[in-house]
Amino acid sequence: MRTAAFRLMLVVTVLGFGGHALLLPVLPLWVSRGGAGEFGAGTTTGVLMATTVATQLAVPALLRRLGYRVVLCAGLVLLGAPAPFLLLTAELGPVLLVCAIRGIGFGLLTVAGSALVAELVPPAEHGRASARYGYAIGIPQLILLPLGVATVDLLGFPGVFLAAGIAPLLGAAATPFLRAARPLPARPRGDDPAELGAAVVRGWCGGTGPMVAMLACSLAQGGLVTFLPLAAPAATAVAPVALFAVALGGVVGRGLAGGLVDRRGPGRLLLPGTLLAAAGMGLEVLAVGGAPWLLVVGGLAVGAGFGFVQNDSLVSLFAVAGPARYGAASAAWNIGFDAGTGAGSSGLGAIAEPFGFRAAFGAAALLLLAVLPLTRRPRT
Repeated sequence: MRTAAFRLMLVVTVLGFGGHALLLPVLPLWVSRGGAGEFGAGTTTGVLMATTVATQLAVPALLRRLGYRVVLCAGLVLLGAPAPFLLLTAELGPVLLVCAIRGIGFGLLTVAGSALVAELVPPAEHGRASARYGYAIGIPQLILLPLGVATVDLLGFPGVFLAAGIAPLLGAAATPFLRAARPLPARPRGDDPAELGAAVVRGWCGGTGPMVAMLACSLAQGGLVTFLPLAAPAATAVAPVALFAVALGGVVGRGLAGGLVDRRGPGRLLLPGTLLAAAGMGLEVLAVGGAPWLLVVGGLAVGAGFGFVQNDSLVSLFAVAGPARYGAASAAWNIGFDAGTGAGSSGLGAIAEPFGFRAAFGAAALLLLAVLPLTRRPRT
C-alpha cells in the first residue's frame, strides 16, 4: 500500500469517481426541468448503470489483452469527454445517449480499479487496501454529491457539466505513468464472471451472501441518492446535507470494515451492514412528509451499512477467486454494485411516480429485510 503504483491508482480513482459523483444527483434534476417525470429522471441513472454492467462483463478479458493502463485510460476518456455535450439539450433521449457512453467508460474504470487493489497488495492487506480504495471512491462522493446540487443552485448546470468532464480527463492523462503488470494467466474461462459466480455459491456453502448483500444495498442506496433531491423539502439545505450524510456513512463504514475484515476474515459484516442499511431506509420512510432531519440520519445509516457490505463482499470475492481471477472477482463485485444502483434508480422511480417516495423507500427497506437470512455467514 506504500508503493507509488498503489498511490497513483488512488489518485486516478479520485479523479474518475469525482466526475461520476458530480453528475449522479444532477442529471435527474436536469431532465426533470426539461419535462421528464420521476421515472424519466431515474432512467438517467438506470441507463448509465445498464451500459456499465454490460461493459463490465468484457473487462477481465480486456485487462489480459491490453493491460491496466490502456483500459483505465479508455474508461476515463469515455466517462469525461461526453459530459459537456449535456449542455446542448435537456431532452431525455439525447441525455440517455450521453449516459450510455459514459456508462461504458465507468464500466472500464470500476473493474480495472478494484482489480488493481488485489493486484498491487498481498492478500493479508486486502481489507485495508479495499478501505483505502473506498476512501478514493467515497471522499469525492462525500464532497461532490451535495456540492453538485449546490453548484447548480449557485452557478447553473454548465459549470457542473464542464467540471464533470475535466476531472476524468485529468485522470486519463496520469495513467501512462501507472506501473502495473498484466493480470496472471487463468485457466480456460477463468475470466468469466458467470463462472466466478458459480464458484462463489459453492464457496459460500450453498449461499449467496456477498452478491445478495451487495445487490440489495446498492439498490437501496442508488434509489436514495437519485431521489433525495426530489423528496427533500424545496428551498432548504436538507438535500445537500442528506447526500453528504450518505457519502460520509459510506466512507466511515468502509474504513472501519477494512481492519475488521483483515483481522477476523471475510463474511462477518454482511449481516450487520445490511441490517443497518434497512434501518436507514426505514427512517427515510418516516422522513417523507415528516421531520426533514430524518432524511439526514437515515442517509447516514444507509451509507454506513453499505460501506460495511462493500468492503466485506469485495474481499470475500477475492478470497474465492484467487490471484488468477482477480479481474473476474472485480467484475462480479462491480456488476452487483452497479446493477443494483441502476435497478434502484429505475425501479424506485417506477414506484415513486404513481405511489410517492414513501412507498419507494419502504419497498427498498422491505427488500433489505427480506435478504437478511441470506447474508448470514454459515458455519464451515
